[in-house]
Parts: sequence; structure tokens; C-alpha cells
Amino acid sequence: MGLLTGKRALVTGASKGIGRAIALRFAQEGADVAFTFLSSVEKGEALEKELAAFGIKAKGFRSDASDFKAAEQLIGDVVAELGGLDILVNNAGITRDNLLMRMTEEHWDEVINVNLKSCFNTVKAATRTMMKAKAGSIINITSVVGIKGNAGQSNYAASKAGIIGFTKSVALELGSRNIRCNAIAPGFIETEMTAVLDEKTVQGWRDGIPMKRGGKPEEVADACVFLGSDMSSYISGQTLQVNGAMLT
Repeated sequence: MGLLTGKRALVTGASKGIGRAIALRFAQEGADVAFTFLSSVEKGEALEKELAAFGIKAKGFRSDASDFKAAEQLIGDVVAELGGLDILVNNAGITRDNLLMRMTEEHWDEVINVNLKSCFNTVKAATRTMMKAKAGSIINITSVVGIKGNAGQSNYAASKAGIIGFTKSVALELGSRNIRCNAIAPGFIETEMTAVLDEKTVQGWRDGIPMKRGGKPEEVADACVFLGSDMSSYISGQTLQVNGAMLT
């Protein structure tokens, strides 16, 4: 325990699912944690209290990371609140699934903006602070779909594949300033969203995974702790797959 003691972290899209698990694990490991939420106001307020119970500084922000100006304001507010920023986790994301023939321009643009443009917005805004400190770890949450594609998710796959290319480029640009940038690609992770799906369908997905089960949000969070901590001090520009050997 205490792997992130003294670190100051921001996790976007943290009111539920994977983002919530990341924020909680960071707090458990001693980091001060800022996080964002958008529509889930009550869940965001509850999480702030839950994080503070670990004895760390916790602050939730209602913010839309896909908005360039809002992201700039967010980073400024987080730095002012926590006194700096050591770890940035870009987790905010949405799906608007449909076959390409039926997909609207609005649903394409919405997914690209929320999933991919938000990474550009927050990383660009945080770069100055991290460069001044000559340290930082940026973790972008991509997806197995960004590596292999998926029918009915061309917008989502494009956004998540874009995150991988963006991550590699940022790692190359900022490496000389001791700023690392990595991506995590979760596979099938069981969250509140999957809990409402047909159990037979979900079991079929589990059966297709070599480990014969879905992943837990906490298992993605553990990977984030590793990449956010000094244990990964010479790892940058990589995509860590957390998928139970799904693509092996």
C-alpha cells in the first residue's frame, strides 16, 4: 500500500464503472484525487465523500472534457486544488453503436469528441504543469476494440485506435521531460452497464475469453496504479492490454 503517496491525480469520467474503480484505488494507495463527472451528479458527490474517507484530498468537478475551454479550466482548477498534477487518467468515454450504413454524422462526431478529442484537450492543458515539474504520468484508457475493431462500432473503434496513436506520439514528444504516456486497453469488463444485459449473452462472451470470465474494474485500476507509480518509471509509449488473453 502507499504506492501513490504524495501523488496528485485526475481521473476523468469517474462517477461509475472503471473510472470509479481507478479513483478509489488511487485513494487507497495514498494519492490525492480529483475526478470529473457530467450527468451523474449524485454519484459524483457520493464518490467525493468515499474518497475523502481514505484521508486524502478529494475533489469532484462537473466538467465536459470534450470541450476545449472547459478542459483548460478543469486542469487549472485541479492544479489549484491539489497543488499540482502528477497523474492524468483519461477515462471519459461513450458509445453510440450502430452499423456504418445507419450511423449518423452526429453519433460519429459525438463519440470522436468525447473519447478522442477529450484526450487531446486534457493532455494539452496539463502539459505545461508537468513540463515545469519535469515529471508526470499520462494514462489513456483505450479498448480492445481499438486494436481489433468491431462490427457496429466503427466510431468507437476509430476513437479508441486514435487514442493509441496519440499516446505513442505524446510519449515521443514529452519523454525528454520525464513525462510518460501509456494506454490501457481493457477487454470485456463487467460493470453496471453489463449487469443489465441478458445473462445468456454475457456468458457467451465469457466463454469466448481464454480465462473464461469477464474482467473486474478493479483489475483495470490495478494496471493504472502500476503505470501511475514509480514502478513503471521506464515504461512509456505502450498499450497494456487487460483482457484475459482475449487477443493473444
